[in-house]
Amino acid sequence: MSETEQQSLPGSAPADAEPATPATRVNAAPATAEPDVLPQPATPVASAEHTTPAGPAPAAPAAPVRSRRVLGAVARWTAAVLVCGGLGAGTAAGITAMERTDVPGLATASDGRWDYPKLRLPALPEGSPRPFTPGNEGEIHHADLRALVLPAPAGATVDPKADGGWVSVERFLSLYPKERRGLLREAVADSALRHVAGRAWTMPDGTKSAVYLLRFKSVGFSESFKDDVLNVGAADTLPLDGTNGVESDSLGTGVRVDGTALYTVAELAPYGPEQTRWAYIQAGDTLALVVQSRKGGAAEVPFRQTFTLQNQLLG
Repeated sequence: MSETEQQSLPGSAPADAEPATPATRVNAAPATAEPDVLPQPATPVASAEHTTPAGPAPAAPAAPVRSRRVLGAVARWTAAVLVCGGLGAGTAAGITAMERTDVPGLATASDGRWDYPKLRLPALPEGSPRPFTPGNEGEIHHADLRALVLPAPAGATVDPKADGGWVSVERFLSLYPKERRGLLREAVADSALRHVAGRAWTMPDGTKSAVYLLRFKSVGFSESFKDDVLNVGAADTLPLDGTNGVESDSLGTGVRVDGTALYTVAELAPYGPEQTRWAYIQAGDTLALVVQSRKGGAAEVPFRQTFTLQNQLLG
């Protein structure tokens, strides 16, 4: 250890001081007293060189009664403070560790969101870039398209014919009015569509949901199909089968994912037994369609949650 380090240590002797001999060393007292124990005054020790004459030792003066009472009161109050402080700290730690719905008086009702599993972006083939990075001019999703389909939430009954794998073009086209499917089929054949993946499920409250991902050869083909075939974003957006017309809504306001574009629409009132909401997500070479319908009205909260999560997976 250097001289500087010796001098910086608390209680260390100066560098030029003689080391203490064994006869002069004493054991250091503990730095702090045990909790709940008041420090006691040191008791004087008689020197061996100064003894008192033989005879009865004088009686020690009795401590004043008032001093003993004060010390007793201090001890009792100190113990009480320590106990209360410990209880308070334990209660605070317990509350901060609890969920909000577990704290009496602070329970909040569910806002209608579904319990989706934790989402992760799928792995890319080695050396492949993300769709919206420099060098990927076609904005291609190199990950497996099936891994980009939103999983179903807890409690859902998944359609075994659309469980996140490949689905047929005919299944996708069945979402649109019969009289328009012929033209749509021709447009698909001319649009360099590569794959369609999808998942459909039904929730306990009767809400039916479906997510379809269409991957084209490049972003140009994807945007052309969206704009020129489906008329997404226009006043004459192609309606879905069984709907009474289309009106845009503002549920997508504030949902922003770099590189993507979001369009949300709802069935025009008055609608039939079911109301349908749907959203298109333009994400490079991939066009997504998110659909939800429910008897009596499709709820806004789970619909917004669903298309937002799907948008994040494609971004």
